[in-house]
Amino acid sequence: MEQDIKVSVDAVVFGYDPEPKVSVLLIKRKFAPYQGEWAIPGGFVKNHESLEHAIYRELTEETGIIMDYLEQLYTFGHPNRDPRSRVISVAYFGLVRPDTYKIGAATDAEKAEWFDINDLPPLAFDHQNILNKAIDRVRAKITYEPIGFELLDERFPFSDLENLYSTLLGRPIDRRNFRKKILSFGMLDELDEKVSRGAGRPANLFKFNKERYFQLKSEGILFEI
Repeated sequence: MEQDIKVSVDAVVFGYDPEPKVSVLLIKRKFAPYQGEWAIPGGFVKNHESLEHAIYRELTEETGIIMDYLEQLYTFGHPNRDPRSRVISVAYFGLVRPDTYKIGAATDAEKAEWFDINDLPPLAFDHQNILNKAIDRVRAKITYEPIGFELLDERFPFSDLENLYSTLLGRPIDRRNFRKKILSFGMLDELDEKVSRGAGRPANLFKFNKERYFQLKSEGILFEI
């Protein structure tokens, strides 16, 4: 039987702010279907391009963001997920600092905007399912692999790292055990610098040992947070 299936790509881009909060980048669709509704950035793969080229192109065209790395998330292929035709979508996800990017909508996107993941508008297509899958993936991944450290400042108090993990996980962490666990890996260098925040006593600053960090990532180390 002859197939009539199209392939698209979608990019779930999470942003982390030191406030702390986690946001996701969405676009308002300019054209039907779902005209005027919010969606994850993405679009159809052209005949001449790879999936990877397509996802970076679509993200840049629709939001103005140029990313170095996106990880493949999942393939979504329910027959009725797109009212136009049978469309299979290969979704990707990534983590960024929103304040390092200037977003701007173009092509078939009317607007691009960051939304708190706890306060989202209704999403077009099956994009809520895609987003939920991406959230689950990030929360699972940070328990066994050191990710997201690049979202912090170059020098930071340990409390910033605790806030990052607690925010990404969506739950409190055992601060004492977390600190002991992280420091045991040797991927943080304690600096001879302190920072004062609020009424508390000054806190030591830390910096990532990138060589050790990437070694741990390649080993898929288990944090058991």
